[in-house]
Amino acid sequence: MHVPIRDPETSTVANDSSGFGILAGVLIPGRGQPISKAALIVKDDIIEWVGPESEIPAQYQTFGFSRIPVLMPGMWDVHTHFMGADIVAPVTNFVPSFLPGTAALIGAVTVDDLRATLMAGFTSVRELGGYAGDVFPAVEKGAIVGPNVYSSMGILGITGGHSDIHELPLSTVKHGCSLGVPTQVCDGVDGCTSAVRQMVRRGAKVIKICSTGGVLSLNDQPEDSQFSPAELRAIVEEAARSSRVVASHAIGKNGIMAALDAGVKTIEHGMYVDEEVISKMKEKDAILVPTRHIVEGLAAGAEDLPPKVRVKVERLLQLSRDSLKLAVKRRLKIALGTDTFSSDRKHAISHGKNAKELLYAIEAGMLPLEAIEMATAIPPETLGRQARRAGQLRAGYDADMIAISKSPLENIEILTNPDNVTHVWKAGVLYKSPPVSFV
Repeated sequence: MHVPIRDPETSTVANDSSGFGILAGVLIPGRGQPISKAALIVKDDIIEWVGPESEIPAQYQTFGFSRIPVLMPGMWDVHTHFMGADIVAPVTNFVPSFLPGTAALIGAVTVDDLRATLMAGFTSVRELGGYAGDVFPAVEKGAIVGPNVYSSMGILGITGGHSDIHELPLSTVKHGCSLGVPTQVCDGVDGCTSAVRQMVRRGAKVIKICSTGGVLSLNDQPEDSQFSPAELRAIVEEAARSSRVVASHAIGKNGIMAALDAGVKTIEHGMYVDEEVISKMKEKDAILVPTRHIVEGLAAGAEDLPPKVRVKVERLLQLSRDSLKLAVKRRLKIALGTDTFSSDRKHAISHGKNAKELLYAIEAGMLPLEAIEMATAIPPETLGRQARRAGQLRAGYDADMIAISKSPLENIEILTNPDNVTHVWKAGVLYKSPPVSFV
């Protein structure tokens, strides 16, 4: 069989009315076994056909094809924050977000953060509090470049809890919530129900809550439980009415269990995951988002943190390692999430370094193919009915794909260097390819 080839090293792939094809030395589907000498056909923004190169159907054989070494689905990071941190203000100082003009400044900084994320091979992100949800319409309209953004818009928490800004008067915090600052305090069943509705009104695709205290907040502890059982149930039930699922910032065990009992879909961080928690998560079909990347990154630069924060990071570091190892051993469903927040490219937790979470998964005992599934096929499940069909290279799925210079199945670290991500397609459109050389 003769298939015309376009060399992606010297030309880009233009979409046309008949679609286009890709030939890959290895195709990693996201879920299932890799295919050697594979082909993939795209029509419009959807994958039309996937299979061995030798079996390309006759109607596609006149296509121009690109040949690449490795093709896999675009990756997902299901725990990100686009807040201009470390450019606008340190992540431990949220006060400037309430000042006039700050949202516009953060939005401007977020433009390049979204670009860096996409160029690193992440075609979709779930933002659990930040400004990317506000900026995303510009991505959809083609004004700027970035991944698909599924945002919670804000973070729901109790008065005095992890989402509260303790350095400001409560009246100021509540006023900021109404103006779009991505934090929200809510108390009581009625208040929590109202807060969910406000997030949906703002465009939230997922609801983010804090069922425990946190690390970067100064006046609570990660082991603290936040929200009553009745409040948690009200949030989950109200979210379900709008076909939204709930993601819970949950570090301490009591807060994890309470969130699971209420019916949340994902446990974020989960440093106190143990056998009892894992059994409950399996019973509830919940997903763990372990965010090892932020804990390791903060620990590496602990000398720059406020003393209260540094103590908490040091206390949780080994717990985060142990809990992920146990979750992998017990084959708990895990999705890649990093808690990436920094806009300073020199920072360990800066946007574009998201794939480092894969290294910690391998360290915890995952096989490379399992780690790739964690980054591709599983993440859409963290959104329930709000997610498009993506994360896998299968017919009928979104044509969100990346080409890699070498196989990550042999060395997962390949994915941590954006330079190794040679091509990025999102909805069938090529956003990244090697530069063309002219003699």
